[in-house]
Amino acid sequence: MIRQYPFLLLACTCLLFTGCVSHSELLNFNEGEFVTTPIPPAPAMIIQVDDLLSISVRTLDEQASAPFNLESGNLNMAEMGAGRPIIGYLVDNEGYLDFPVIGRIPVAGLTVNQLKAQLNEALKTYLIDPVINIRFINFRITLVGEVRSPGSYVMPNERVTILDAIGLAGDLTSYANRANILIVREQNGQREYGYVNIHDKAIFQSPYFYLRQNDYIYVEPLPEVTASVRDQSQRILPWVGLATTLVTLTLTLMR
Repeated sequence: MIRQYPFLLLACTCLLFTGCVSHSELLNFNEGEFVTTPIPPAPAMIIQVDDLLSISVRTLDEQASAPFNLESGNLNMAEMGAGRPIIGYLVDNEGYLDFPVIGRIPVAGLTVNQLKAQLNEALKTYLIDPVINIRFINFRITLVGEVRSPGSYVMPNERVTILDAIGLAGDLTSYANRANILIVREQNGQREYGYVNIHDKAIFQSPYFYLRQNDYIYVEPLPEVTASVRDQSQRILPWVGLATTLVTLTLTLMR
């Protein structure tokens, strides 16, 4: 019967909710125009309190550089993927980290490149041409709301966009409000709030297009869903409408 009357399936589905979601509400980048522009570099990551950094120092003389690298017995270890421990330097509440030999150094507010230059200068006394690698261990973002797999995700690198994050969460659900996605961000000792609209092609120029460590993303539901939850009577009316439709269709087929 469904093959003969495909409209029945659509009608029944719509009646189960307060209203069908329109096709345009499910589309991304359907507003505005795409503009070809040079790809700007991702904004520099700023080191903050409670960040966990991986810092390695290498020289041709491995024995000389060994004292400047953490060993497995040190503290500040994070669990990453399948319980694999990652050793890192924790930025304390005052914005400092304890670095071997050099001691306690201020790092909060610096970029990775600025910290690398600072360490390179400090190590000149001890090493010849050291190679310093620094990366964030705790680059974590959290997505909740109308995504298929809400949760927290640890990023493998620092160049992460809102589109990457949505992809990691299994994409948005059919009832996600794509026009009003909230991003909560903490930086420079302040909490700020921004919104992105992935209907709009201008999202690629948004200051929230690139994510930062510990960003919290909330995808709110469309009004079609919130109205159904808010108005209890609307939970019953769709079933009444569905029953009426089925009875009417049955009588029509019998005739």
